[in-house]
This record gives sequence, structure tokens and C-alpha cells, in this order.
Amino acid sequence: MDGNTVAAQAAKSPAVEPKASPAMGSGAAPDVRRAADARAMRSDLDILNLVVERRITETELSNVFRRLIERSPVDASRWMTAMLGRIAALFEISNITSEQFTLDTLLPELTAILKRAFRVDRATVYLYDVGRKELILRQPSQGGREATEERIAVSASGVHAHAIEKIESVLINDPMADPRFDPVQDAGTGFRTLSILCVPMRHADGSMGGLVELLNKAGPKPETPGRFNADDLALLEAMVRHSAAAIKHAELFAEVEEARHDEAQLLEVTSAISSELDLDGLLQKIVRVTSDFLDAERSSLFLYDPKADQLWSRVAQGAQDIRFPANAGIAGACFTSKQVIHIPDAYADKRFNQEFDRRTGFRTRDILTMPVLNKAGTCIGVMQVLNKKSGHFTPHDQRRLKAFAAQAAITIENAQLFDEVLSVKNYNESILQSLSSGVVTVDNDQKVIKVNAAAARLVDIKEETLSKGTAQSVFGARNPWVIERLKKLFQTQKPEFVGDYELLQAEGKTISVNLTAVPLIDLKQQPIGAMLVFEDISREKRVKSTMARYMTKEIMEKLLDGSEDALGGVAQEATVLFSDIRSFTSVSEKLGARETVAMLNEYFTEMVEVVFKYHGILDKYIGDAIMAVFGAPFPTPLDANNAVTSATQMLICLRGLNERRRKAGKPPIEIGIGINTGEVIAGNIGSPKRMDYTVIGDTVNLASRLESATKHYGAQLLVTEFTRANLTDDKVMREIDLIRVKGKDIPVPVYEGLDHHTPTSFPNVDKVLALFSDGLALYRERQWDKAKAKFTQALQLNPKDKCAHVYVQRCDFYIAQPPPATWDGVFTMTEK
Repeated sequence: MDGNTVAAQAAKSPAVEPKASPAMGSGAAPDVRRAADARAMRSDLDILNLVVERRITETELSNVFRRLIERSPVDASRWMTAMLGRIAALFEISNITSEQFTLDTLLPELTAILKRAFRVDRATVYLYDVGRKELILRQPSQGGREATEERIAVSASGVHAHAIEKIESVLINDPMADPRFDPVQDAGTGFRTLSILCVPMRHADGSMGGLVELLNKAGPKPETPGRFNADDLALLEAMVRHSAAAIKHAELFAEVEEARHDEAQLLEVTSAISSELDLDGLLQKIVRVTSDFLDAERSSLFLYDPKADQLWSRVAQGAQDIRFPANAGIAGACFTSKQVIHIPDAYADKRFNQEFDRRTGFRTRDILTMPVLNKAGTCIGVMQVLNKKSGHFTPHDQRRLKAFAAQAAITIENAQLFDEVLSVKNYNESILQSLSSGVVTVDNDQKVIKVNAAAARLVDIKEETLSKGTAQSVFGARNPWVIERLKKLFQTQKPEFVGDYELLQAEGKTISVNLTAVPLIDLKQQPIGAMLVFEDISREKRVKSTMARYMTKEIMEKLLDGSEDALGGVAQEATVLFSDIRSFTSVSEKLGARETVAMLNEYFTEMVEVVFKYHGILDKYIGDAIMAVFGAPFPTPLDANNAVTSATQMLICLRGLNERRRKAGKPPIEIGIGINTGEVIAGNIGSPKRMDYTVIGDTVNLASRLESATKHYGAQLLVTEFTRANLTDDKVMREIDLIRVKGKDIPVPVYEGLDHHTPTSFPNVDKVLALFSDGLALYRERQWDKAKAKFTQALQLNPKDKCAHVYVQRCDFYIAQPPPATWDGVFTMTEK
């Protein structure tokens, strides 16, 4: 528009016509004045724009003034005053646009200009977050504090919603009558809204940048409220257009500054964590730095445990040692989806476990959860920050946390790798120190590098002293043979072995060792030293003497010379012997603890010597009982013979032991022995920490039951038909019964061994055995009277024959109460 056009518009403008001018008296019609005001304002704004943009000449402006004065000097004066005020306000806005302002300085300055220019109670400049549809009220920094933001959600209706969604200015002089105004806003603050002027702010690219709101225009008098008019609306729209560029410039400047600050801060926090290799220390530092970095109240770092398929946190602010399934909760959802999860209201999300807050007393409001991805894109954990101290977490916070999480992933994997290396080192060190064999490593100069505790003990020198010397200083003086083997190894680079050699210790002591020397090479197959392994075999030399206390020398030699299969689980035939002291409980109560132990030691010494003499193995002591095995682990044809002979000799030795005890005024010891032959399972049985070589099976159980049966028959030695059938020489025995033991259906013929008796202990043995055999045959034929007569005759020849006495009682019982026709003559044991 040129100057002539402006002058022409000014001449024609109602602004210079008394009837339409905004300065006209109250006598003019309101509708005519408002229409004239609107037309005048559009014209005035054109002039204002030209003045501000410096596109109007002095001649053109003089023509406008001259025409106005010719029409009405008073109107011209008022027009000039209003025009100058508007020009001043626009120039202030223009100055702001041209200067380098930050948002913290620009917004307060802009607010002050608006309040002066429009004479209002309140002037507010809102920024707009398009993504979250929120208005942002930025509070400037005060007293050294950082600027804060208050975010206001744009509701579905209302003044702000109308201006934003329709991109349309709003002028309201009677808010209570306008449905877009919400009176609740005043009720909450105590402020009374009388008039509203609201203009949306758009950037040059057409995007929505914010909102400017003016409240309560001042009236001509303090007691009279003012009213916004079209002039105010048009002027505010013009000022907003000019301000938008300044605000956009300030926002861009703020983004650049923020990016620079973020970069510097990210570099700082990354440097802080990158120097930490200890995993525990790193995790603690990451949690602490994350809270500071995002201005959050709390932070947590959950790492993934692939073995347990769990997320775990060794350090989480407010909690310790947390573990849960990798797909559980908000952290689990973030981990499985590898997506950022932001929850502005935790309690409104069903995935949030409110129990955690109830248990800790913490109130979770805002949650930002970020997957921690390594360079391969694998999720190794989750970062979670709670409650931003100033408002809610923003997309900017998400970007910052994502960048930090990427750096943290690198340091975490480095720390985990270092932790694994350290764990392997500690593991190897623990193995080395726990070895019973002594280990010494030397380098190519034969300098001692590593020594374990066993080596220090074997060499009989302090570990720290040993590790500082050379092979020559450690072994040369007392054990030159070690140096000779080491030299040969370095020459040939082949392992050396020396078996059963004497290692001289301090003070002249020696131990037997096996030495194994092996070369050490690096990854490039280059020699880097040697390792000496000393195996103390002094203990092995004591094994034979120790084993001799449990088995005979011949069996011990076979075990030592044989393979490990000898002690494994095998099924084989063996003869098992059980012996037990009669009435041990009552005897021990009379003797007392000390005398009872002395008695057992004396008794066991005599009995075990006999077992070993006849090639038996002492399986175990069971309280006062002895369990011995003949034929395990190596069976022989003489096992049954050896077992019965051993039992016979045990009873003979016991007779001598009791004679000595009687002379010493001590009570005698009475025992019962049961022997059985058959298949057993022999082998090492127990736990990895405690093993016993033993035999198990029905054969063992039956031998134990026979030992118990000796009480019933008054016998001292009972053997089964299976054992008797395996005897290779004649033994004095008599069949005493068919026994069906508890848990078995097939009866077993049982015999009493009598070789241990003397003519005094068992007189007339041949006659008694003949009578007993006849009586037993008659008994099984159900001829009770005749059988009783035979047993009675036997008792007359040997009144001490308790077994014959048992059958006399049985005959009396069956004479009085004959058994059923199905009776088979078998005696069933009801007790073990």
C-alpha cells in the first residue's frame, strides 16, 4: 500500500467522521459506533503496520493528520493519543522480537507489556504442547531456583479449547453468561473473572504455539469494570502475531541450550559411570545418577537373569534384592516389548502394584520405564524412574533417558564381563587353594609365581615367603631332585613324573610325595613357565594299616590292586554274620556308661580279631551288634565255611573272656549269632559326603532275623539251609525247625551249630542229637505224645538243652489244642 492509498483510506475512514469515530460522544447510536469502530480499527491497524514496518512516508502521514484535523481537531487529538499508545506497544513487541531473549526473560517481559497496553488485571502467555494437548504455564526462575512448568490439560470444552481447536480468538465481556466459561476456576482461586480476551498464537509454519489470555480490562473508573472491544481484539491479535516469532526464536534458543546442556550432562554422567567396573558399585551409581539426571524422586535398575527368566534389582532406591518374572508388571511389559512406557498416573494403570507403595509408604505418581538395549538390540534390563520433582516426565526426558540407557548398557556389559572374569579368577583361585595337592608355578626364569596353601604346607615354608623366591632357593638346598626334574622339563618341554619320592621338610622331617611337572604355554603356544604338583602319598601309605582294622590283609590287597568296580554296586553271593549281646540294655544300666564302653571295647576286640582271622570283613557295628561279611567284595568257595568257623571261634573266645570277667567280678556276656548265605548287593552306599561299603538284600535281612531267633530257641548259633549247603567240611549241627520269617512266605530250614560246645556245656551230644532228630520227625508227623517222649529223654541227658525244652512245650500245647489239618510244621516268626 503506497502513501496516497493510505491517505485516501484515512480521508474516507469513519475514524475521521464524527458520527462513526470511536471518540464520538455517547449520543451516537451503539450499533453505528461499533461498526464504525471495527472499520476504523482495521484502517488504523493498517496505518499501524505501515508505521511499524517503516513503509509510510512523512508526506503520507501529514496528509492523514491534515484530513483528520480538518474534520475534527478533538477527534484527531484523541486518535493521535490512542494511535501513539498502540504504536508504543507494538514497538515494544518489535524490540522483543529483535533482541536475544530466553523464555525465562521473554515471557515476563511480554506479560508486562500486555498488562500495560491493555490495562488488565491479568495477562498470561501459555505455550502449547501439541503432542500431549497441554497448555504450559512457565514460571520464571526466582531466588536461584530453576524455572518451573505448570501443565494444564485442554478440556473438551471451554475458552481455551475453543481458541485452540478452532484457532479462533475469544472475546467475552460477560463470562457468567457464556457457556464456555467454567466458574469453578474462580471458585478455586478466589479471583473474579469479569471479562476475557483470548487469542491463539500460531507460528509461521502454521503450527499452534500457544495462547495469550487477558482478564478484566480496567474501566474509566475504578468501580466500573471495563469491556474489551474490537480494537483490543485486533490489537492483541497483531501483538500476538509479532510475539509469536520472538517466542519461537526463544524456544529454539532454549532447545539449543537444552541440547547443549543435555549433551554436557550426559557426558558428565557417562564419565561418572564409565570408570566403574565393580558391578555392585556400578549399579548403585547408575541408580543415583539416573535420579539426579532426570530430577526424579526415585530410580530403579532391573537386570535380566536369563537362567531364572527373571528381572532382578540388587539396588533400587527404597528397596533391596527384588526379583520377579521377566514379564510381570510395568517393568516386565517394558522388557518384553522393548518399548518405552510412560504412565503419568500410576494408580490409574492396572499393571501397577499398589502393594509396593502400601508396604514402603512411598507414593508413586509418575512412572517412566525405559528398556536397556545393548549394541545387538538385546534387552538386558529396564530402567525405571518415579515421580519427576517438577511436574511430569516429558518426551524430552524420554530422549535423555534413552541416551543414558544406551551408555549404561555398555558399562553394564563391561562390568558384567569384568565380574565374570573376576569370578573365574576367584573360582580358579578357590580351586587352587582347596586342592590337597601342592601346586607351585614358576616362570621361564624359574621364579616362583603362584603357590597354594597345600604346597606351602608340604614344603614347610610360609606361603608369602615361598611366592617371593625362586625354585632354586625353595627346593635346591633340601630337595635338589626337584630342580633336576624342573631343568629337564624346560629342556624337553615334556611332562615329568616322579613317584613315591621323599620330600625333605624343615627340621629333618620327610613325607612321601608324587611329583608331576608340566610345561605352561600361552595362547600362541609359547612356553611361559612350568607347574609343579606335589601329591602327598603319606596318607596312602597309612591306608593299608587303617584298612587292616576293617578287613583281612588279603582282601585289602585285592581292593588296592583292583579297579573301582570292586567297590561299585554288584550282585554276588556272600555269607553274612550277625551277632548281638543278650539283654544288653539291662546289663548297661547296671554297669554305667564308662564300664559299658570298656566292656564293648574288650568284647569287640576279641570278636573282630576272630572275624579277620577267617577272612571276614567288618561291615559295621550296630550298637552292641556286629555285622560281618564273608565273600565281599571278592567271593570264594570257603566263605560259608569261614563264617561258621568264625562264629564257632567267637563263642569259644567269648567263653574265655567270660571266665576272665568272672574272676574280675564282672557279669558275663551272652551272645547270639545268625548266619545266612545268598545273593547280596555289595557296594558303596550313602551320600557323596559319607559313604559306607556294605551289603544289602534279603540274605542280610534273614541273617539278622536268625540272630533274633536264637533267643526263642535258646541257641547261640543258628545257620540257614543255604549256608549249610555251601559248607565244604563237616560241622556238628542239628536241624531245629522250619522257620517262616516276617515278610516271607517260603519257610527256611534252620540249623543250630554245636561245634563250640564242650562235654561240660553240652553232655551226651551224640545221643541227644539222635533223640532230638527222632523227636522232630515225630513232631512233624503230628505224633505229639511220642515226640514229647523223645524230647524229654534228650532233656534227661542234657538238662541245659533249651531247644529240646521248647519242643516239649510245643507238644504239650498241641496235645491240648491240636492244630488244623493244614498245619505244615512251620514256625512263623512274628517279630524281626
